[in-house]
Amino acid sequence: MNFNGKNILVVGGSSGIGLSLIKLLHQQQANIYTISRSASAEWPEEVHFLKADVLENLEAVEMFLPGQLHGLVYSVGSITLKPFSRLTDDDFLKDFQLNVLGAARMIRQAIKPIKNAAGSSIVLISSVAAKTGMPYHASIAAAKGAVEGVALSLAVELAAQHVRVNVVAPSLTDTPLAQTLLSTAEKREASAKRHPLGKIGQPEDSSRLIAFLLSDDASWMTGQVIGMDGGLGKLKTS
Repeated sequence: MNFNGKNILVVGGSSGIGLSLIKLLHQQQANIYTISRSASAEWPEEVHFLKADVLENLEAVEMFLPGQLHGLVYSVGSITLKPFSRLTDDDFLKDFQLNVLGAARMIRQAIKPIKNAAGSSIVLISSVAAKTGMPYHASIAAAKGAVEGVALSLAVELAAQHVRVNVVAPSLTDTPLAQTLLSTAEKREASAKRHPLGKIGQPEDSSRLIAFLLSDDASWMTGQVIGMDGGLGKLKTS
């Protein structure tokens, strides 16, 4: 993969999968733009950064972005795990706003430079829970299911402009967002055992797949939801 001369926007690049992706794209000589609520000391110096909240005023985004944008990755998300009886309307709304509405708002802001690139790629992040029933996941599964629906619709709408839209659906990944779920050796071991491959996902697992979907190597792929889940979404081991 070679991203030399390509402009890529990573929304939510200060930690986890987004941070891993920025490091990888920098190695591949991409021009990286990132929007998040905070900066990261681990970013390469060349990264263009706009401090913004995806659910607040995004007027500055238009001036921040270049005239052509060859890729957009929305790497903002949440993990809300509660028994259904304890989930509130606010829980459902917050997950929907952050995962779905935030992605829609960012894509709207970036759609002109995306189309100007005459061959661009949008990658959204879902979850294995969107299609695999798991206890306590009702709110986040609903939101991520909506992300997949938006992506499929966009893939059709933008195909004529040669804009590809795909989704990566990870299982639990060792990121700051999942810190409370992996806070002890016992929790980590239990999580690893739930996956057929017997291990927890790493940010690099997903970032390498995202980079592929952004690249010209995936130029005939659109409208796909790809699991990066250690086999959890499709395989039963007992």
